[in-house]
Amino acid sequence: MDITYDPRYNIAYIRLRRKVAGIKTLQVSEELNIDLAPNGKVYGIELLNAREQLIKGKKISFTDESTGKARELPLVS
Repeated sequence: MDITYDPRYNIAYIRLRRKVAGIKTLQVSEELNIDLAPNGKVYGIELLNAREQLIKGKKISFTDESTGKARELPLVS
């Protein structure tokens, strides 16, 4: 899994699989797109207006639901 964020366009992308050809994008809302691989599995998730959806101040927060532990990482600009 790879998570990227582009502050110029305020877009985050969560890539779940290795690159493949033939990706199809489903627009779920004005702020969310889901990319599907040819086999129907989710390839990636694109978050438009990402700062408002993911980021608290100058940090991004990750929580391990199995342990309940949260970790905040600073954003580098």
